[in-house]
Amino acid sequence: MTVGLFGGSFDPPHAGHLLVAETAIRRLGLDQLWWMVTPQNPLKTERRSGDLLRRAELSRAVARHPRIRVTAFEAGHGIRYSADTIALVQRRYPATRFVWIMGADNLRSFHRWQRWRQIMHAIPIAVVDRPGSTLSLLSSVMTRAYARARIDEDDALCLAQARPPAWCFLFGPRMAISSTAIRSQGMPS
Repeated sequence: MTVGLFGGSFDPPHAGHLLVAETAIRRLGLDQLWWMVTPQNPLKTERRSGDLLRRAELSRAVARHPRIRVTAFEAGHGIRYSADTIALVQRRYPATRFVWIMGADNLRSFHRWQRWRQIMHAIPIAVVDRPGSTLSLLSSVMTRAYARARIDEDDALCLAQARPPAWCFLFGPRMAISSTAIRSQGMPS
C-alpha cells in the first residue's frame, strides 16, 4: 500500500487543502492519504491553533474523498515534529510505502523544520504547487540543497518507490485561498 502523509494545522481547512490532497492522490497513485490535523505548528508560535477536535471535525467535512482518512493521532502520541511522525508510521507500518505531501508554500521555511535533513533522507516528498509559491521551487534552501534528488513530475507515479532523498514538484490547478485569509475575514477556526 502507498500512503500520502499530509499534515497541517488546517485552521480552518478549506478547498485549497482538498485540492492539494486530491492532486497528490491522483498524480502519485496513492491508495490512501492521511490528512493529519496537527496539535500545533511549532513554527507558528505567535498564535495557538484552534481546538484540535473542531479542526478535525471541519477537516472531515472538507475532505470528503474515499481515499482520505482524517486523523489527529499525533496528539495522542505527544508528537510535535514531522520527523517524529514519519519515524512512528514507518516503524508501525513497515510494509507500507509513505510519501510526505506538502504545499509549495512550505518550501520557504522547510529548512527551519526540526531535523529537516533527516526527513529528506527518511521519506520521498511531493511538493504540490500553491498560488504565490511557485518560485520557492527555485529559491528554497531545500530545493537547492537537494536539486539532484528531484524526480521529474512526469515520473511522479514512481516517487513512492524512490529511495530517499527523493522529491517531486507537482504543477497543476491551484486555488487562491488560505487559512490565514479565512481567519482574517473573521471566520471561526
